[in-house]
Amino acid sequence: MKRIVTFIAVVVITIGVMAGTSPWLINKMELGLDLKGGLEILYQATPLENGAKVTKESLTQTALSLEKRSNVLGGTEPEVTTEGTDRIRLKIPGVANNEEVRKKLSEPASLTFRSKDGTEKEASQYNKIELVGSDFAEDGASITYDQLNRPQISIKLKNKEKFAEVTKRLAANPPGSAERQLAIFLDDQLLSAPEVQQELNQGTAVITGSYTLDEAQELRDTINLGALPLKLTEKYSQVVDATLGKLSLHQTLLAGGIASVVILLFMMIIYHLPGVIASFTLISYVWMMLLVFHFAGVTLTLPGIAAFVLGIGMAVDANIITDERIKEELRSGKSIMSAVKAGNRVSFRTVMDAHVTTFIAAAVMYWMGTGSVRSFALVLMIDIVVSIITNIFFSRYLLVLLVKGNVIKKPGLLGVKESEIGAL
Repeated sequence: MKRIVTFIAVVVITIGVMAGTSPWLINKMELGLDLKGGLEILYQATPLENGAKVTKESLTQTALSLEKRSNVLGGTEPEVTTEGTDRIRLKIPGVANNEEVRKKLSEPASLTFRSKDGTEKEASQYNKIELVGSDFAEDGASITYDQLNRPQISIKLKNKEKFAEVTKRLAANPPGSAERQLAIFLDDQLLSAPEVQQELNQGTAVITGSYTLDEAQELRDTINLGALPLKLTEKYSQVVDATLGKLSLHQTLLAGGIASVVILLFMMIIYHLPGVIASFTLISYVWMMLLVFHFAGVTLTLPGIAAFVLGIGMAVDANIITDERIKEELRSGKSIMSAVKAGNRVSFRTVMDAHVTTFIAAAVMYWMGTGSVRSFALVLMIDIVVSIITNIFFSRYLLVLLVKGNVIKKPGLLGVKESEIGAL
């Protein structure tokens, strides 16, 4: 009786948790470019300086910079991959303004501090570069406020001794002279040209001006984007319409839903009570996959859905192997309890071997593949782990509870006719 109560409690609690959380998990699911719509660009990288070469390190750093820019520009889970020796592919789902994003992604936001030797105050005369982008801390720009509560941009430097040396030298010039100014440029745009009053040794520079909060935030984000290590030339781009993505998602889910219903009916008809348990654990498997996707931050794509559906097939296969082995043990004349134990034990290694070898293949695909191949492989690896938990251990646990609770008294409940017993 105790085991029957445990079985009912486990099933009811599981159903309650799944029913209560599934709508939330589905609504929170992050969709990829092919489902949500967005922008895909293929860049060719070339050196910024003549005679230089594109190295693996510089290509990787440029890809990381592109990913950072995509996040700042509002992209959802951007996917950046290097291809060959000089190409970078970027996918950004859910982009609202494609042209603006394309423009900002490839622009080199180069921050420089400059001084000048003459007495002219035109921006073109600031011809001596004192500090460049590599002198500033990564993501070092932030919004601060002056004494009048006006927004300004504070920038941290990597080497405060170098900044102290520059400001000390400029402050030594006569007050009011042009040589005392330290002009701040973003690319070739003059932001401000403050006069250095004294040596600054705190390692922080401030850009002041009549900025609104929105303007200051935009300037801060532009500075934090930083300069790209390599020059990027757009070789190919495509925009996936959100409507087309939704249509693909609807058709894929419809096909997967129909296939799942057919599989569940097949299991219950052919394998009777074990088939019902297998169907329940398959539903648990789908829910747990959604849970893992959410907390692991997995972006779902069409290849990912394909791997998801493939995982359902593998999960069914694991149940079929176990149930068939139990039926064989029953036909050999063993009792129900002995048949279940023997069937679970004998089939365990076969099922685990199949899962482990598939996991190894998926891991190699993820390690060596790119783009949609990695997406497929990642979901397949998650599939395998979740399938082992739900369709091997959980399903066997529920079946053993029913057997030990003396609910299954006839072989017919396990799909074996009385006439088949001892016929082997």
